[in-house]
Amino acid sequence: MSEQPDHATLRKSRPLLRGILPLTLRQLPREILAGATLAALAIPEVMGYAKIAGMPVVTGIYTLFIPILAYALLSSSRHLVVGADSATAAILAAGLTGLAAPQTDHYIALAGLTALLAAALLLLARWVRLGFLANFLSRTVLIGFLTGVGIQVALGQLPAMFGLEPTGYSGWENIWQYVKQLESPNYYALGISLSALLLIASCKKCSPHIPAALIAVVAATLTTWAMDLDTQLPVLGTLPAGLPELSLPKVDWHPQLIVDLAPTAFAIFIVILAQSAATARAYATRYGERFDENADLSALCVANLGAALSSSFVVNGSPTKTQIVNSAGGRTQLSMVVTSMITLMVLLFMTQTLHHMPDAVLAAVVFVIGLELVDLRGMRAIYAARRSEFWVAVATAGTVILVGVEQGIMLALALSLVVHTRHGYKPRNALLRPSASGGWQASPVSSGTQAAPGLIIYRFTHSIYYANAQLLTDEVTHLATSADPPLHYFCIEISAVDDIDFTAAETLRELHKYLSRRGIRLVFAAVMSGTSANAPAQIRALFDDKALYKNLEAVVADTKKAEGRSAHSE
Repeated sequence: MSEQPDHATLRKSRPLLRGILPLTLRQLPREILAGATLAALAIPEVMGYAKIAGMPVVTGIYTLFIPILAYALLSSSRHLVVGADSATAAILAAGLTGLAAPQTDHYIALAGLTALLAAALLLLARWVRLGFLANFLSRTVLIGFLTGVGIQVALGQLPAMFGLEPTGYSGWENIWQYVKQLESPNYYALGISLSALLLIASCKKCSPHIPAALIAVVAATLTTWAMDLDTQLPVLGTLPAGLPELSLPKVDWHPQLIVDLAPTAFAIFIVILAQSAATARAYATRYGERFDENADLSALCVANLGAALSSSFVVNGSPTKTQIVNSAGGRTQLSMVVTSMITLMVLLFMTQTLHHMPDAVLAAVVFVIGLELVDLRGMRAIYAARRSEFWVAVATAGTVILVGVEQGIMLALALSLVVHTRHGYKPRNALLRPSASGGWQASPVSSGTQAAPGLIIYRFTHSIYYANAQLLTDEVTHLATSADPPLHYFCIEISAVDDIDFTAAETLRELHKYLSRRGIRLVFAAVMSGTSANAPAQIRALFDDKALYKNLEAVVADTKKAEGRSAHSE
């Protein structure tokens, strides 16, 4: 009987539904509930993002129909939710300022064209396989990034919770404006916000599976309708019904227009690429899952193409919406399919039912979601384990809070690369000597341990490149000059070296000459036979003496023979 393929193999070979399958009947109720919760909370939220983008509010709802469905069917991530996003909405509004008046037909067409350009850039990124950039987002910066996003989201909800006009929180310059506004709250809105927070906290204390957010939204909406509070506090109001028209953006297709929109599209592309990868990677890590970064680029491309064709605007992977689904128990993209179907029903039949929903209850729910993104336990664990990486996480979170999400993403990428380079810049090398059990035992470089009289085996634990070539030089020369007894052989053990760049190659040549002048023969060896590194071939290409690369045991034997001949001559 042939072996059954595992879930990872099945998901990798399946082009569709990789974010949904495998799925058990036991999961189905939670997925449906999570999708309904996301619809209840995200529909009003994306309407707010539409306002930020300068688009009609109904176009925000459109982002939860075709784009979210396309991504759910094509993605490999089981958790990431796409939709309108505050960062990309703000970039879009800034980029279209001066090109058209907000909410006009021409403005909507330009927004659609920008989404189309962003989709083209995502497709190009898929072709050149830029999905690997997600691998440079370390767990440290992911924790800092999501913590920063959570604090930023929570702060951004305070004006609406107090019944005040949102100021579009985007950095430190608006914090003081928030504080001043809170001096004169709308007490109806504040009462609804506090009641919603109390209800959510009570439900979560009883059971994490109770749909607390959905209950709070329904209760607040019914209360506002029953007590006729529409005139006393901000509510969502009336929305147009019907499905979006499917067509290409109605613009004059000429090169100058593309040139005008290209910088905006590129900025949005960078935010989509980084923020989506950061969020997907964070949740995949949380649940011990794998996802295909390049497949997700294709899914994001199709999602933005759907936005462009449905009179909407750019969509992005959303940490907030992802946390909504996660908090409600959703663990696959089926929740997003449910959200899309509910959005379809809302657009066709239920736009009037949203009229009485208070802005304050939505803000309270999103406030709780933001707090759930703050990973204090993770920050404490980083602080306890590695103090330097803790400050990297703090810097990432602080940049998101005080400057902006897109800047925080760029810093997260940069700091991840710095952390990676730092590990390779100063690797912890070792000296090897035979152990009593017949293997090899490592000692610190500072010990000067010789594997046999006249032989040092120096293990370099990283690829050799320009940044750590000086460390190699310093350690080798110090060992050669301070050895007691004097050395006949200096062996560099290279089983951990998988590449040698030009600078490192020149460094090895100089070390070979230096050791030769001191009467020390430089050789290279690997403890692990069959090493996959290409370093042996690179080393053979560096020197005319092909005997420089040897078996490690042969190096020890040669050293003992040399010592024996030296003792005999004496």
